Amino acid sequence: MSTVPTSTKVQVRVHIRWMIRRDMPEVLAIEHSSFDTPWCEEEFLRVLRQRNCIGMVAEHGERVVGFMIYELHKNKLHVLDFATHPEFRLQGVGRQMIAKLVGKLSSHRRTRIILNVRETNLMGQLFYKTQGFRATDVVRDYYTEPAEDGYLMQYVIEDALNEEALSPVNRIARQYEI
Repeated sequence: MSTVPTSTKVQVRVHIRWMIRRDMPEVLAIEHSSFDTPWCEEEFLRVLRQRNCIGMVAEHGERVVGFMIYELHKNKLHVLDFATHPEFRLQGVGRQMIAKLVGKLSSHRRTRIILNVRETNLMGQLFYKTQGFRATDVVRDYYTEPAEDGYLMQYVIEDALNEEALSPVNRIARQYEI
């Protein structure tokens, strides 16, 4: 079986909607195929029961092919968990989900999205960079099993960039500058 180069992969269109209870088996399957230390169903339910947490899924046909869990805060959105089904990676699913989230930002209220990504997750770091995120900090021992540092990455809408004037504050942030 040969792999298809990413440049020739077909970009799929997805429908993004709120996550509902019956999505959980497909979400869990994506979670388990994506992470070495996946969340269990109880963790998803515990997080989603919080008033400020939202789950969304990306559907292609009748199939859930990606999901995202995020928290609403006064001035930011915090992505807690995000994955695309392995068969649908590099086909624009994640990009469409990030675009949907960015569309929820406002220069008057929530101006940024933050998330953490494992230091060893180069594909994740590169994906977020292409979506306009910048690494702004190293969070020591953020991950367990295995213990690993995380990079705090941040997306700031352009209107807020002028106000906040994000400048590199460490070697990681400078590394992500172009």
